[in-house]
Amino acid sequence: MGGHCLILIFPSSPTQPRRFSLSTTRANSSESIGYRELIRGNRNFRLLWLGQIISLLGDWFNFVASASLIAILTQSGFAVGSLFVVRMLAPFFISPIAGVVADRYNRKYTLIITDLARVVVAFGFLLVRTADDVWLLYVLTALQLGIGGFFFPTRNAILPDVVSSQELGTANALGSATWSVMLALGAAIGGIVSGAWGIYPAFVIDGLTFLLSAVFIAQIKLDVDPAPTPSDKTMGAALKEYLDGLRYLGRHTDTLVVALHKGASALMMGSGSQVAMVAIAEDIFVIGEGGGISLGLMLALGGVGTGVGPIVARRFTGDRDRPLRNAIILGYLMGAAGLAIVAPMAHFGWVLLGVTVRGIGGGIIWVFSTQLLLHLAPNTVRGRVFATDFALFTLMSAVGSAAAGGALDASLSLPAIFWWMAGLTVIPAVLWAAWLGGSVERET
Repeated sequence: MGGHCLILIFPSSPTQPRRFSLSTTRANSSESIGYRELIRGNRNFRLLWLGQIISLLGDWFNFVASASLIAILTQSGFAVGSLFVVRMLAPFFISPIAGVVADRYNRKYTLIITDLARVVVAFGFLLVRTADDVWLLYVLTALQLGIGGFFFPTRNAILPDVVSSQELGTANALGSATWSVMLALGAAIGGIVSGAWGIYPAFVIDGLTFLLSAVFIAQIKLDVDPAPTPSDKTMGAALKEYLDGLRYLGRHTDTLVVALHKGASALMMGSGSQVAMVAIAEDIFVIGEGGGISLGLMLALGGVGTGVGPIVARRFTGDRDRPLRNAIILGYLMGAAGLAIVAPMAHFGWVLLGVTVRGIGGGIIWVFSTQLLLHLAPNTVRGRVFATDFALFTLMSAVGSAAAGGALDASLSLPAIFWWMAGLTVIPAVLWAAWLGGSVERET
């Protein structure tokens, strides 16, 4: 991209996905490069990666600070759950436009604009001071996460533009591991800052990180020929293009099923457990102001799990199709096991262990489903496929958050909530195993 304008025109019938067979992926796996080699040798990816590191650090500062602030101001589990709902629904409603933008316009410039817009929004959180200002916190959260709804599908869509096919699996795993590491560092540091010095410095740091991220991304230079400008730029045309993306998924059922995994994971074991962790930090294991430190520790250990799990699992699966698919089953089962470890609430150490195991399972599901989509979705619809993937994730996260918040306000005990989530998480594992069994029969 660089200084060129990348604007894509889509055919009415998108090209077939790059379904990769076991034989081809074994070859690709053997040719894939190492993490250090990728960072040193690919300047564009290095800049994208550095921007991701800085931006995610601020994201988790904001997450811990806003969750702690609303818990202090309202003393309501439903209010905390509603914050999670807002965080998830905002990008969901944006996703139809975001997917078209990621496919139609310059992806680099889209990333820069979204970062700069979030600088302004982040500083707005400093205005939330009393319970009467909680509505503003919800509005600012909706704005920040809505703008982020453009960033994340675009970042996934641009990844094959900045790396080669041999680097793609390594880049995806490293990007997801970075998310996890920054969750660990950002949540831990954010919890310490919020617990020791107060909540508001975290919002300032959040805004500055978006600015620095934009500086890194602005230096990316890609040699990509610009496509002709679409003749019809109306909202109706954009909606038609998004519907074309949905029709693509309807015709390619396997790609659609893979795109459901993040949503299933969020619904069964992701967002609800995060709402419950706020209650654990506030009511059971209270460390720091409003439980900010204990919440930060739980998020940090969960981040360690989501980072380590996929990297270790990838040593066994490589980038091969079938092993990646089989490992997703393991991800669900490990998530269920982690929730079951947390459920008794016997000791904070056991809670941290369970959160880590749950993170390992969730990380495997996230990274490996993303890797499958990167191979299955062609460039012409990649942005819309990832926007739909992200939309399903955010919608199911909102449902899970609302359910957990409602359960807390209905006086359902925290152990009962975690036992329920552990049992429900087994369901998508069984359904995915059945789908894989059916796909083997269809191929034979």
